[in-house]
Amino acid sequence: MKLVMAIVSNEDANKVIKSLIKENFFVTKLATTGGFLMSGNTTMIVGVQDEMMDKCIEVISETSRRRTKLVPNAISSEFGIFSSTPVEVQVGGATIFVLDVEQFIKS
Repeated sequence: MKLVMAIVSNEDANKVIKSLIKENFFVTKLATTGGFLMSGNTTMIVGVQDEMMDKCIEVISETSRRRTKLVPNAISSEFGIFSSTPVEVQVGGATIFVLDVEQFIKS
């Protein structure tokens, strides 16, 4: 058995969850915040049998898309912090971790 942890953008979270449920996966949703952009994202935890792991990852990957976003580029100096030209960064997509599960207990 595997534990799939997927971190996706809040913009994609509902679509990913609905797609996983449609494929008969059970999903636990956690609200989390990213460290770089300090924007909201969703972490999903899915317990899957080994033979279903690839399908789970496929569903997550197909329903979470990457996009570009302009973010302020703050520069600090001895006079304080000021903003300059925004920088374009890649956001979205999914960060997926797969962990082995030694024991699963449902009580």
